[in-house]
Amino acid sequence: QVQLVESGGGLVQAGGSLRLSCAASGSIFSINAMGWYRQAPGKQRELVADITNVGSTNYADSVKGRFTISRDSAKNTVYLQMNSLKPEDTAVYYCAAQNRWRLRYDYWGQGTQVTVSS
Repeated sequence: QVQLVESGGGLVQAGGSLRLSCAASGSIFSINAMGWYRQAPGKQRELVADITNVGSTNYADSVKGRFTISRDSAKNTVYLQMNSLKPEDTAVYYCAAQNRWRLRYDYWGQGTQVTVSS
């Protein structure tokens, strides 16, 4: 099993920045990639960004150029730096880890609220 603990959410004005952190523990060897998803009220959960064990990254079009995903392998931690935040970025952000054998995001954090005021 893999445990994920997120931190760093909060309230920020439009144009501001936040950095989310996600620390993984447990069966780290089973992780192939880690990512951030978000879910706004009344909307489906969507992938924001992810990063593989070899450092390849992928971003949703809506956040390209504003958000940056990175990782510190020594700390088993993934970060999401969010700049130029917009009110439409308001959502609960979830950290997720991809199982290397099933190639799907099987492990989830508890979520952290990000609210961007206009």
